[in-house]
Amino acid sequence: MAMAALVSASAPPSSLRGGGGRSAQQFDYKTRYFDQKIDHFGFVEDSTFKQRYLIANKYWNKDGGPILFYTGNEGDIAWFCNNTGFMWDISKELGAMLVFAEHRYYGESLPFGKKTFSNLNNLNYFTSEQALADFAVLIRNLKETIPGAQNSPVIAIGGSYGGMLAAWFRMKYPNIVVGALAASAPIWLFEDLTPCEAFSNIVTKDFLKSGKGCAESIRHSWDAINNLSSKAEDLKFLSSIFHLCSPLQESDIVIFKSWLVNTWVNFAMMDYPYEANFLQPLPAWPIKVVCNFLRDPLLPAKSLLQNIYQAVNVYYNYTGTVACLNISETSTSNLDDQGWYYQTCTEMVMPSCTNGVNDMFEPMTWNLQVFSDNCKKDWGLRPRPHWMTTVYGGKSIGSHSNIIFSNGGLDPWSSGGVTKSISDTLVAIFIPEGAHHLDLRSNNKHDPPSVRKARALEVQYFKKWIKAAKTESGEMYNSSNH
Repeated sequence: MAMAALVSASAPPSSLRGGGGRSAQQFDYKTRYFDQKIDHFGFVEDSTFKQRYLIANKYWNKDGGPILFYTGNEGDIAWFCNNTGFMWDISKELGAMLVFAEHRYYGESLPFGKKTFSNLNNLNYFTSEQALADFAVLIRNLKETIPGAQNSPVIAIGGSYGGMLAAWFRMKYPNIVVGALAASAPIWLFEDLTPCEAFSNIVTKDFLKSGKGCAESIRHSWDAINNLSSKAEDLKFLSSIFHLCSPLQESDIVIFKSWLVNTWVNFAMMDYPYEANFLQPLPAWPIKVVCNFLRDPLLPAKSLLQNIYQAVNVYYNYTGTVACLNISETSTSNLDDQGWYYQTCTEMVMPSCTNGVNDMFEPMTWNLQVFSDNCKKDWGLRPRPHWMTTVYGGKSIGSHSNIIFSNGGLDPWSSGGVTKSISDTLVAIFIPEGAHHLDLRSNNKHDPPSVRKARALEVQYFKKWIKAAKTESGEMYNSSNH
């Protein structure tokens, strides 16, 4: 999950990107639908909708074997399922059933069908709290209706926004899940829990250490663009040199720069040690490839921007099959930026800023009022920036237990993650060479040792939680029979 809020407080943020895998693999699962309540917290709206979930039980121990439950995030659940190889890799070892639950208002799980986004009343049930309640109700139903699952311990797993949901799920429903793995989950990116510039600083560091002159070239590119954005012939040059599908108008420059910012952010998120096809097909260590084109930040403006295009083209046209670049697209269509923008305009308000000195971006302050005004203009409502810390505790989460927070040193979202253990049961795992939830991806021969160790440690905790839950279940059974 890249964030265009880096560009301006008025630009709609695109989503946190969840999931992970070498490329979209096709795994063997069955698709199911559950009649889910539209509103879990009121009694007037009593309708239901079809929540999609995917289930795989090839290796499941049908006598109470564990359930690994993926807390779906902002997109099509089949895409997340096929891109989360870690769960599939460990299912045999744990004798686990796999369940991937789709987040309401995404994919096929639309509470009001084609009319879901047609009016604000229909969007009123689009909250993280309702989504967590969906997961809890679905799990109870699965345990009640699948023979052998009644005493199955459930572990929540998610990445990015899905990782936030996994952590919050364990916090809010410890009776439903025995533990959670929250991978690349920026649960502290709200209000002033994290400095607003921390995200952009990590993106910049990734480029600084990948090649001399690289981050500096990007920093210098903004002035070059600004100086070539007012005359018709300059706009024609930009459109031509970047091979854009539609010619730039002067009014498009903010969107054009936002597109570039999101591209650099996505490179940082997807800086994996091997070829991958997640948001886009990319080479191994893509930022190093990019930096080969960005060695001289002092070039004249037009020459510098020609190099910027070559760098950007690594992201959008690594396969060499793309005829032109579209500045309205930065990633796969399996993610839903419309839904995520609504969420950022209600609950998921994550401040970001840049200063152009410690980072490679144009200076931009965080302005909540401007952000709120744009949400009002676009959606007819205003965000509640303090609600997430109120409902989920902010940094006061020490009373909770059995949550693993994993973060990668290359991932900008780690800026808002839990990177130091809070207690023996609120454990932080840090992966220095890791980009966005590298640990949720399939095993790969090019994986750095740090992610191999991280996955092994995660499985070790899973086994510990499963054993404790089985012991507790057995004690409860014995006491009930005396």
